[in-house]
Amino acid sequence: MKPNAPNNVNPVLISWSIAALATAGVVTRPFKWPEAVWACAGAALIVVFGLLPAHLAWQAIGKGGDVYLFLIGMMLLSEVARQEGLFDWVAALTVNHARGSPRRLFLLVYLVGVVTTTFLSNDATAVVLTPAVFAVAKQARTRPLPLLFICAFIANAASFVLPISNPANLVLYGDRMPALGAWLARFALPSVVSVVATCGLLYWSQRDALRGECASGVDVHPLGAGGRLALGAIGVATVMLLAVSALDRPLGLPTASLGVATAVLVSWKKRSAPWPLLRHLSWSVLPLVAGLFVLVETLDHTGVIRMLAGALQALAGHDAATAYGAAGAIAAFGSNAINNLPAGLIASSTAAQAHSPEAVIDALVIGVDLGPNLSVTGSLATILWLTALRREGEEVGFWQFLKVGSVVMIPALALVLGARWLMG
Repeated sequence: MKPNAPNNVNPVLISWSIAALATAGVVTRPFKWPEAVWACAGAALIVVFGLLPAHLAWQAIGKGGDVYLFLIGMMLLSEVARQEGLFDWVAALTVNHARGSPRRLFLLVYLVGVVTTTFLSNDATAVVLTPAVFAVAKQARTRPLPLLFICAFIANAASFVLPISNPANLVLYGDRMPALGAWLARFALPSVVSVVATCGLLYWSQRDALRGECASGVDVHPLGAGGRLALGAIGVATVMLLAVSALDRPLGLPTASLGVATAVLVSWKKRSAPWPLLRHLSWSVLPLVAGLFVLVETLDHTGVIRMLAGALQALAGHDAATAYGAAGAIAAFGSNAINNLPAGLIASSTAAQAHSPEAVIDALVIGVDLGPNLSVTGSLATILWLTALRREGEEVGFWQFLKVGSVVMIPALALVLGARWLMG
């Protein structure tokens, strides 16, 4: 297909400009329109102007199939758990264990976030844990934002503890995914540094809001049948994701199937239709992801990845340490410009074409996973977190998050990259 752009205008420049404007729309949300509107508008303009053949756009959308299914399954599990009172039950237990201390409550929520991200993925932390933490803050009668920030920051900081902790890991490595033992050997120390450093820096940034006391001794109402079923389903999801990951199989279909089965079972026990449940899911996340995949395909189609691969290969041949640090930093800050899922796709293709060494690939993983803690658009998990917050009537702006993110992410990234490099 020939581009419909004027002959005296460079089609590549137009493609990049549309992608940049679409990304800016996702970041700033003009008119408070959803992020998906801007991503899809940019993708549509690129295809309409003939800058990317339609069949390549459809192929790009198809690349996100496993991610779409995974998100649908997690959103269904989260909504069932919310409606059946599981989050309120968890909130009451957490508040009572904090014994009136906002600082202790902060650490307890952070620990739960580490476990959730490690075994259920960072997107699950954003979707499943955020409503629970909002309920915690409400029952503790304390400021919600310091606790809610935990859900966003730990979702990224703990997302390379295991391969399944972040779908971007699967996107980046593809069929070159290291075995679980090799993964732990390479990422165990960096993961510990990431989790501890992020906790300390986030706590320091929120220290004033965590002073004083919070409520304790709240009533813990027993879980009903639906709540117990939701809790069991989340437990099954944890085991299932580990098993599926160990077998190197896609995560989306099993997760979606479990979510659908849980929703149907709970509705059957309540003798109610499952359809009203679907109205509460954040469906706009799916076209957002699809639009981002098309924008990345456009960059690939216009030769950006070939240029990046050449530059990375030349840098690695000249100075391995510089290539390692540059790869991690560019992946980290690039993820905030275009979101870490497409950044993972770009990094994967770039590393493959450049025949990058193991250390450089690991630096890319760290940048793609931890880097998004800088801004609200850095990762899909953070966008899901924003969506969950808006449902609860809470709003966090781009600059508000960036102010905290710059304090937390940049030092943590330097420490984690240093830890991985020292391992050799």
